[in-house]
Amino acid sequence: MGFCLSFLFFLASIPIIFAQDVKYGTIVVDGTMTVAETDDNFICATLDWWPHDKCDYNQCPWHNSSVINLDLSHPFLAKAIQAFRHLRLRIGGSLQDQVLYEVGNLKSPCHPFRKMKDGLFGFSKGCLRLDRWDELNHFFSRTGAIVTFSLNALHGRHQIRRGVWGGAWDSSNAYDFMNYTISKGHKIDSWEFGNELSGSGVGASNGPWASAWVGESGGAYNSGGRHVSNTFINSFWYLDQLGMGAKYHTKVYCRQTLIGGNYGLLNTTTFVPNPDYYSALLWHRLMGKGVLPVGSDASPYLRAYAHCSKGRAGVTLLLINLSNQTDFIISVRNNLTLRLHVEKKIQRESSFMHVLKRSLSWVGNEASDGATREEYHLTPKDGYLQSQTMVLNGIPLELTENGDIPRLDPVHNNVNSPIYISPLSITFIVFPNFDAPPLSRGFGPVGTRRFSALNLDHSHVSLPLPENNESSCDDVGDDSDYELN
Repeated sequence: MGFCLSFLFFLASIPIIFAQDVKYGTIVVDGTMTVAETDDNFICATLDWWPHDKCDYNQCPWHNSSVINLDLSHPFLAKAIQAFRHLRLRIGGSLQDQVLYEVGNLKSPCHPFRKMKDGLFGFSKGCLRLDRWDELNHFFSRTGAIVTFSLNALHGRHQIRRGVWGGAWDSSNAYDFMNYTISKGHKIDSWEFGNELSGSGVGASNGPWASAWVGESGGAYNSGGRHVSNTFINSFWYLDQLGMGAKYHTKVYCRQTLIGGNYGLLNTTTFVPNPDYYSALLWHRLMGKGVLPVGSDASPYLRAYAHCSKGRAGVTLLLINLSNQTDFIISVRNNLTLRLHVEKKIQRESSFMHVLKRSLSWVGNEASDGATREEYHLTPKDGYLQSQTMVLNGIPLELTENGDIPRLDPVHNNVNSPIYISPLSITFIVFPNFDAPPLSRGFGPVGTRRFSALNLDHSHVSLPLPENNESSCDDVGDDSDYELN
């Protein structure tokens, strides 16, 4: 009887077992050239000015996370920043154009922001006291933060109509503030003029030195989405944005926020890291500044991004599985050792276009049996997408008893073995040498590449053909001794 029941249970389970889809795919990374280059410190987080009574949708999620009143003595805060070694922090936000600085001939009292019906964004002007500014800078120095400060661009101007400001900018307060900052030896990496400026009323000019930054991005407007922006599911959006931003020449990507609102990397009241904190930390530790071309014949639900590895030779691949039912079994190929077959075929597909179809095969040096790659598989705790606990290789990421950031240990697999990607999961994969010949310095001739298609199971993978036998991933930068754990 027991056997019959077990057999019936097995039969009933078959539809569930086979309901899960399994797809095979090949990803090709071209290590001979880079398509873009980020800043050494691409990952950035913001500290905002919003006071505790900034409320949206019957929620007031900012608490004491403002630049003015954030508890800088909280041990979790310092340790969270120090884990990056050098984390870029942008000090700014919507109220920055209402901030005065307690320096020079300031004619008004130095008060914090107050609710004000007719004020910009519903608040009065606020003031940054110099003793608080000194305290902030000591904290930045102690934690190794790289600081970008956003200046008030509306001081002295008047509002003509909604969103349009006129008159001359009064630079005196900003000038005195910058002079004070320099005199105290505070190190500010860069200054930003105004928050989210546009051409109507207040404009910012761009010179040949200018580069694209994402200055403030949280995934959801008005303080973020409760139970979404601070949970595992947000990492699908966040890491995809980082990948696309880097690919399209964004130098720095600032996450709104480090702490504050519903979209902080840290919980606003407990300072415990949210899942996106670990996504940012892994990117910062593993993904270098050189962005590489990637081709894939897998489903569009599987996003793929590749960078030169940070602090060491090799390539790091980011795979984001957006499918809720497909397991992917992926093989990764290196375009450095691709060889063209002699056969070439030109097929006319329209009166305007010829497509050159070439079949490519993988050849070159096989990795030794002992060569391994690192894998970092990210999933939500208990499979719940809105969990605030991220799981790395089956282990929940939680602070240690001393409040330290946990170790982010990879699993190791043979470099030639397939890569298994679970549904609704995220994976970083580090190929230490990527089966490449001796590496050389420099970027490939972006814009002059030849394109072909890789025919795999009747799918086509578009990617550049190698121009030479060299890799552009040898420049490990200043963090060559970076401690990953």
